[in-house]
Amino acid sequence: MQEGFLEIVILTNEYPPHIYGGAGVHVKYLARELARLEDSRLELRVLCFGEQKEQAGRLSVDGVRAVSDFPFQDPRHEKFLETLYRNLFMTGSVKRADIIHCHTWYTHLAGLLMKQIWGAPLVITTHSLEPHRPWKEEQLGSAYRATAWLEKTAYQNADGVIAVSGFMKEEVKALYRVPPERIRVIPNGIDGEEYKPTFDPGVLRRYRINADKPFLLFVGRITRQKGVIHLLRAIPRLLDGIQVVLCAGAPDTEEISRETSHEVEVVRAKAKNEIVWIEQWVPRGDLVCLLSQASVFVVPSIYEPFGIINLEAMACGTPVVASAVGGIPDAVIHGENGFLVSFEARGNEDFEPRDPERFSRDLAEAVNRLFQAPEEARRMGRKARERVEKYFRWSEIARQTGDFYEALIGKRKQDG
Repeated sequence: MQEGFLEIVILTNEYPPHIYGGAGVHVKYLARELARLEDSRLELRVLCFGEQKEQAGRLSVDGVRAVSDFPFQDPRHEKFLETLYRNLFMTGSVKRADIIHCHTWYTHLAGLLMKQIWGAPLVITTHSLEPHRPWKEEQLGSAYRATAWLEKTAYQNADGVIAVSGFMKEEVKALYRVPPERIRVIPNGIDGEEYKPTFDPGVLRRYRINADKPFLLFVGRITRQKGVIHLLRAIPRLLDGIQVVLCAGAPDTEEISRETSHEVEVVRAKAKNEIVWIEQWVPRGDLVCLLSQASVFVVPSIYEPFGIINLEAMACGTPVVASAVGGIPDAVIHGENGFLVSFEARGNEDFEPRDPERFSRDLAEAVNRLFQAPEEARRMGRKARERVEKYFRWSEIARQTGDFYEALIGKRKQDG
């Protein structure tokens, strides 16, 4: 640690090469860009789940390995207990901290403990909120209640909260009574050099996609949150000749895996549209080609704090059809770079659509509209790329985050 520099400790479950969701993507690029900031006095230490060991300039990364000998009464509790162990290991690994920055409930215990030990400001980025993900009980059993309690405790003790969208700012205020002056909206971002229009018909052939037919694309984990079931039920309403490409894997549970497989077979039997289901992991280079060559990218999520995948598609010049939930409208502007589909949830704790049939019908109609007007779709694709270049560059997001760190440190000193 150089004299006059600030030690920023970033705590995260996901970090390359172990990334399975938007939070991991966020931390990867945020840490990289924070370490690159010019005229910055920040030094970054990332503690994550895994075996990583890296040092590059002002960024160091250390993974925390799992142990597997915890006693547990419900097999679904094992992951939660192992997480607490890793949090304790993280806490004992830190010699100094000027800012502690947590990402998701997986690191909140460590953040709370470090705040007490080092007296440093605790920052939390809102990638999601546990009370809005009731389906997680399928994975965690009754430990889901403990994750929600950990999250609530962390937010109520945080010195600063970064909300990835205006929607998430309002949710944090409503759920956890976080004072608005502690919350700053800083969105997710995109690397426009890694994600840009890239065309290679060979990639389509490799995944058995007919390069002579237009296709819509879905990319996401098989989880209730991503709403893939509703997209599948929209397929029989699509225009003939539209291919449906699903990059959908890593199911949350065996139950939802079976449910999705069954629905795919049902739809294949009654729809005229070909369905290409890519269940394996797709390398980023191939994914960029798929995103670029799709005619439309579809996001049928029932809950989405922001949705980095929207930015990835937009950066590749592809218009987006998405449900109008959460932070998606911060990126997708209806009629400009895609279409938003109206979504009404059953209730505050049940995010399934109140009228599933209507939601699937509206998804299909929005997709059909773009396929029927290819010139309009191309115009929206160009506007999509322009929007991410203007508003969602990681370098600017890192600068805003660094400024927030400095403001919190300054306030801590002022308060004595």
